[in-house]
Amino acid sequence: MLLIDENGEKQGVMPLAAALDAAREASMDLVEVSAGQETPVVKILDYGKLRFEERKKKAAARKKQKSSELKEIKIRPNIDTHDYEVKARAIARFFEEGDKVKITLRFRGREMAHQHLGMELLEKVKKDFEETAKVELEPKLEGKQMTMVLAPR
Repeated sequence: MLLIDENGEKQGVMPLAAALDAAREASMDLVEVSAGQETPVVKILDYGKLRFEERKKKAAARKKQKSSELKEIKIRPNIDTHDYEVKARAIARFFEEGDKVKITLRFRGREMAHQHLGMELLEKVKKDFEETAKVELEPKLEGKQMTMVLAPR
């Protein structure tokens, strides 16, 4: 086997017993680095320290991952312009954070007779955010509410 010492220098090809003796002398562990070759490569290092560093790297990678959440904005078909602007700012903030947004438009009572107003409102939202978001789920009517899902670009 090809032995690499604790300093990263090649010690050459030697039998397993000699490699184990070298690892005991350094009071470290003998770890197999590459087994798929005709001469396996082993390295003298502190195995506990190696496992600790690998766990730390995995934890850091997991910490950096951002899972996108699905945020919901509820509106009504006869929403006032200022109220719409407040909701639009919230939607923009969600997109900046990398979250998807589900827009739920709820109809009450006689508003069901004017579903075209709800569709026009959702089309307006789609048009307002066409640069920053893509439509993941087109507007569709489910019972007394209309939903649409937007995802950040």
